[in-house]
Amino acid sequence: MEGVIDHHLRHILTRIGGYQHCVTEFLRVTDRLLPEHLFHRICPELTQQCQTRAGTPVTIQLLGGDAEIMAENAQLAAELGASSIDINFGCPSRFVNRKAGGAVLLKEPERVFKITAAVRKAVPGNIPVSAKIRLGYESTELALENARAVEAANASFITVHARTKVDGYKHPARWEWLGRIDDAISIPMVANGDINSVEDFLRCKEISGCQNFMLGRGAVAQPDLARQIAAAQSQKTTTVMQWHEITHLITELAKAMQTETDDLRTLGRLKQWLVYLKKQYPQAVELFKQFRHVKQFSQAEELLKTQAQ
Repeated sequence: MEGVIDHHLRHILTRIGGYQHCVTEFLRVTDRLLPEHLFHRICPELTQQCQTRAGTPVTIQLLGGDAEIMAENAQLAAELGASSIDINFGCPSRFVNRKAGGAVLLKEPERVFKITAAVRKAVPGNIPVSAKIRLGYESTELALENARAVEAANASFITVHARTKVDGYKHPARWEWLGRIDDAISIPMVANGDINSVEDFLRCKEISGCQNFMLGRGAVAQPDLARQIAAAQSQKTTTVMQWHEITHLITELAKAMQTETDDLRTLGRLKQWLVYLKKQYPQAVELFKQFRHVKQFSQAEELLKTQAQ
C-alpha cells in the first residue's frame, strides 16, 4: 500500500498484535541498481534485524518488469539484511502498469516466471521469496497459469488478491477463485481482498478454504482487526478498540512523523488515515472536516486531545 503503510504505521499496527509478518510499500525497480539509501528509506527496519519494534518480521517488496535488474536489486536487499523478499505483480496503478510493473505483467505468465525465478536465484536459499498477484489483468483467464508460474519459479509462497486489475477495488473480491488456485498449486497460498471485519475473514475462509490471510485496507480502517481475527481463530474474545484509543494512535503517528517532515505533510497523512477510519468510526467523519481547516500540527494536536477525552 504505497504511501500508506510506512514504518511508523507498521510499528503501530504490529504492536497492537495479531500479525505474523508485514510487508513494506513497494520499491519501484526500473533500469538500474538502486542506491542503498532507498532500501533503508522504504524499510528502516533493516537496522533492527528486519523487524518492527514490536518484533514482527518485515518483508521488503520489489516491483519491476526486468528480471535481471530485479534480481540485482533483490541481491542487494539481501546483502543489506532483508530477511524475506516479495515481488509485486498486483499493483493496479495505471502509472505503474505503463512502466511495465505490477498487474500488467499478469498478461505474460512466462515473464512472471522469469522475474520470480531470477529473484529466487539471486538471493540465498534461506531467504524466502514470494509473489503477490491478482486474478488477472482484464479477466481471470490466466489466473491459474500465473499462479503455476510463481510455483514453478520455486517461490516460497504466493499471495493472491481476489480481483483482476480491471476490477480495481470496486467489485467484490472473488473469494471462490482463491480455493481454485490453492487446489492447483502445492506451495502455500495467502488469501487477500475485502477482509474488512472478523465476519469477512470467516466468510473468506469458508468460501476459499484457505488457511493464510493478508490484510490491506481493512487493517488501516480498523487498526485492531488482526488482533480480533487472531482471537476469533483461538475462540477467544477481545475488546474492540474504541474511538478515544484510535485518536491516541493518530497522535502517535503524527508525533513520529514530526521528527522527519513538516506540518503540511504530517497533516496530509493524518487526513489520509481518517479517510480510511471513516469506514469503521463515524467520529472520523467530523474530525476530517475539522482537519480541513487546520494548517499547523499544534492545532491538530488540540483537536485530537478533545477527541481522546
